[in-house]
Amino acid sequence: MTMRMRRVLIAIGSMVLLAAPVLAFQPSAGQGQFVPIDQLPPADQLPAAPLLITAYAFVWAVLMFYLWSIWRRLGKVEVDMRALEQRSANRNRAR
Repeated sequence: MTMRMRRVLIAIGSMVLLAAPVLAFQPSAGQGQFVPIDQLPPADQLPAAPLLITAYAFVWAVLMFYLWSIWRRLGKVEVDMRALEQRSANRNRAR
């Protein structure tokens, strides 16, 4: 068997092995009718309010951290600009 033929067989075998699990998983049977949420068991109910509040709190915390980091970086830039301004003023006086 040539090297090329071996590579082709390995590629085909790999594709078959990768496709087998996809074909083995069958989708679950769909629900036949609408069931109101108050009739669902508690394990299937998903309250939206706590998740929404948590998401908003996370976004606000990230936003506050971002603004705080910008504020600190701008403070450092202002200090550097003052130092540069003083250095240039000292050079002009020395001349």
